[in-house]
Amino acid sequence: MTAGKRVFITGGASGLGQALALHYAGQGWRVLIGDLDRERCADTVAQLQAASPESEAIACNVTVETDLQGAADWLHRHWGGVDVVINNAGVAQMGGIDIASADDWQWIVDINLLGVVRGCRVFTPMLRVQGGGQLVNIASMAGLVHMPHASAYNATKAAVVALSETLQLELEVDGIGVSVVCPAFFRTALAQNMRASDPKLEAMTKRLVERARIGPEVIARQVFEGVQRGDTHILTHPEAKRAWWLKRMLPYAIYLKLMRRQLARVQVRMQRKASS
Repeated sequence: MTAGKRVFITGGASGLGQALALHYAGQGWRVLIGDLDRERCADTVAQLQAASPESEAIACNVTVETDLQGAADWLHRHWGGVDVVINNAGVAQMGGIDIASADDWQWIVDINLLGVVRGCRVFTPMLRVQGGGQLVNIASMAGLVHMPHASAYNATKAAVVALSETLQLELEVDGIGVSVVCPAFFRTALAQNMRASDPKLEAMTKRLVERARIGPEVIARQVFEGVQRGDTHILTHPEAKRAWWLKRMLPYAIYLKLMRRQLARVQVRMQRKASS
């Protein structure tokens, strides 16, 4: 049923983007990945073409709208359009509000938020002309449940959630579905390119990512299945889903008390691991 369908994925040469690309290729989709790492692109395309021979890569910087337009033009020219667009490219920044620099804020906003905005802006006209399609925006549980010392990251991911929920209503008349993906910690390369103003905070975040039980392949499968169902919100971690539910249902003072307890437990676990 999916044979011949087309998907475009930003940041598709590594991490979750690569796992998504490989999963879609394995399901018979034609996959175009957009990335700036030529070496990783070549390696990923070789893997993709083993399952989906027409799959390709294109140089794409999500901070440059003409790069995304170039990907849209390529898809129109070679495949006649696209069925699913996954705005996946993202970075992380950790640090207190008085420590994280304005440059760090501009850097993460330009990639995490405006990169998604550009992807939606560029591809909406194509999907509208086609009579439909799907936009998939990769946010994070940080967009729903906000931990301290990550205000820039939290803010960009919360904005991606807000953007996606706005477009769910705005674009449904055009037959365009919009899904927002909110995973918690999983093993990924995100921490390798992270900016952090506190070495201890950076080390803790990297440990949480590197020691996560779930890998990107599991998240990719959940995203694929959720998009196929037409889910508006794809939450991949049961414990994170419970935290979001509690935030929505409980009086906020009680929710904050529960979050303080949870943070204290995490800090104790990380201190034990660091000393072991």
